[in-house]
Amino acid sequence: MTRVVFSMVLLAAAAAVAQDAQDEFAESPKEPHAMIGTTWDSQYIWRGFDIFRDAGAIHVMADLNLFDSGFGVSAVGHQSLSDGFGELQRWDGTLYYQNVLWSGEPLATNFRLGYVCYYYPKTNFGLTQDLMEGHVILSWPNLLPIQGLQPSYAFAYMWPGRENHWAQSANPTFNDDCRGMFQIFMLDYAFLVPGLLSADDQVVKLHSELVWNGGLSPLGAKVNSGISDAVIGASTDFVFGADRNIVLTPAIYYQFSFEETVNPDNEFWASVSLKFAF
Repeated sequence: MTRVVFSMVLLAAAAAVAQDAQDEFAESPKEPHAMIGTTWDSQYIWRGFDIFRDAGAIHVMADLNLFDSGFGVSAVGHQSLSDGFGELQRWDGTLYYQNVLWSGEPLATNFRLGYVCYYYPKTNFGLTQDLMEGHVILSWPNLLPIQGLQPSYAFAYMWPGRENHWAQSANPTFNDDCRGMFQIFMLDYAFLVPGLLSADDQVVKLHSELVWNGGLSPLGAKVNSGISDAVIGASTDFVFGADRNIVLTPAIYYQFSFEETVNPDNEFWASVSLKFAF
């Protein structure tokens, strides 16, 4: 489920545009802003991989924007709904910096630099090892002439972290299989429809992405480098609360899997997330 990392990233990068428009960066002190939330997925697909073996998943997240400085921290926990909340679990911790270049110009660029630690607290059936990642995400909201159409690009380099003895014993070459890059090319389109639950217009978001895998697997398996998969999806937000700070987001996605060593199956899954900002 690429969404867990990169949807949050793109939303955060978009928030940097609003901050820049308000011209608040130079003022201090700042009030911290935070978001907490949870997501249910009928299946956990991450960069083409079926992480939890066809099982559904619950994700919990917290994100703290450090005083509108552009720096922030986030944590996301992933728990399989199979095996009685047993072995399949992962936690992601991220430090990031995000901002915007050339605001208001045709080449306006939202960017985010991040460092991620993927921590597996349980054995995960000998499939996984703690991993590290550095990434950069770029998006261009004004580049294309069609309003609401936004291209984005993500580059991520991953390498092994702490050696879990269970992963090493299951696969002695785990280090080699978990070192390399991902590239993700994304195109999103947002448009308005009449409100479904209120008088406000409803924003519908269409998402597409193409994933290039440099020959690495978070599951410690040999994979071929190249274009691994393509994803299409649709989502919308329902906003609630007196301060309009509670957001319910249903979504559906479909993955076309091209590289069998990453995933031999096409995938369809549904998602519902609930977030609270304060």
